[in-house]
Amino acid sequence: MVDDETITWGELLRVSAVELGSEQEARWLSEHASGLDRVEFAAARHEVVSERCGIALRAMIVRRLAGEPLQYVMKRWAFRHLDVLVDNRVLIPRPETEVVVQAALDLAHEMMLKSKSKLRVADLGTGSGVIGLSLASELPRGTTEVWLTDLSADALEVARANLAGLGLIDGDVRIAQGSWFVALPSELKNSFNLIVSNPPYIGVYDPSVEASVRNYEPHLALFAGSDGLDACREIISYVGEWLATDGWLVLEIGHQQGDAVRQLLTQNNFKQIEIRQDLASCDRIALAKI
Repeated sequence: MVDDETITWGELLRVSAVELGSEQEARWLSEHASGLDRVEFAAARHEVVSERCGIALRAMIVRRLAGEPLQYVMKRWAFRHLDVLVDNRVLIPRPETEVVVQAALDLAHEMMLKSKSKLRVADLGTGSGVIGLSLASELPRGTTEVWLTDLSADALEVARANLAGLGLIDGDVRIAQGSWFVALPSELKNSFNLIVSNPPYIGVYDPSVEASVRNYEPHLALFAGSDGLDACREIISYVGEWLATDGWLVLEIGHQQGDAVRQLLTQNNFKQIEIRQDLASCDRIALAKI
């Protein structure tokens, strides 16, 4: 980066893009360092960069060049209609999970047409909270009670921050710590209309995992035994005790796990089992009705 007290944002953007090898990332980081949105930043390209903003941008570029994921460097990311806090306590929200949320939303809307009762929803292993908070914010206010659960206290701190930041703190959103169903009050058994989860589904020794993922993202949220199915097995084994009559389970799964997850669901007496693909035509969503 050029050490020049008179450098403008436009000039600094060009220098940063060369250093990062990405004009898009340079723009995102520059906007973040400046505290301006895209439109405001475009209008400020001829303004001189303050010392504070220049230092902040430099620190982010150093972290990014060291291999840290862009989302953690920025400490925020967009997910559907949300702008959420993310750091290395939680997984980075990904486009594949947005497709999972859409599948859950579609089911929720169908259930609302059949019943005027409030829906009870759980997002198991919520991490940053993006699945449950998307459901709570996109479904009509007052129509759902959403539970966010996670074993990690650190992850739940992020979810609480996102809940507060989205203005849903007074909504019907509950946060509970524990492993899968252990987090939920026992009196809620057989009452959930929809249970959604993006559980860990990567095999511990999977050689295809990128270094940036293995080195920076929380392993508790990534890996699930040698075949990546340990978490799915546990959820599928016990979810029947928590779903209401005609309740649905929606799981995000690995891109080669469709057949194995279908078999698990069949063995546990689920019906209307469906494996859906993501935008890349890979197995990604398992849906099943109890």
